[in-house]
Amino acid sequence: MARSGRSSLVPEAREALNRFKMEAAGEVGVTLKQGYNGDLTARQAGSIGGQMVKKMIQAYEQGLK
Repeated sequence: MARSGRSSLVPEAREALNRFKMEAAGEVGVTLKQGYNGDLTARQAGSIGGQMVKKMIQAYEQGLK
C-alpha cells in the first residue's frame, strides 16, 4: 500500500516540525494560525521556509564544531 506524502511515520515529528515552523514565522514577523494558512503570500511562505533552512544549516554547522 502506498503512503501519502502527508503522512508521517513518527507523529511526534510532525508536531515538532509545526512548532519549528511557528517559531521561524515569528522570527520573520509572519503570524500563523493553527491549521490551514492558505492566505499567506508567496513572499511570506518563502520567508518562513528560508528562515527554517537557515536555522537548520546553523544547527548542522554547530554540530560539526
